[in-house]
Amino acid sequence: MDWPAALRLAVRLGLTPHAFWQLSLAEWRALTGGAAPSLDRAALDALLQRYPDPSS
Repeated sequence: MDWPAALRLAVRLGLTPHAFWQLSLAEWRALTGGAAPSLDRAALDALLQRYPDPSS
């Protein structure tokens, strides 16, 4: 499983990272319909705006 992509999808779904890691795999699959997460450049830019990297 591509965990970084799954976490990005979770954030797009409104889940916090903590809430994401509390889900079972069955719960995750139920939320996403088993779909493979994807992220295009515009979505990545939106995430970077919303959650800037404090180390940069």
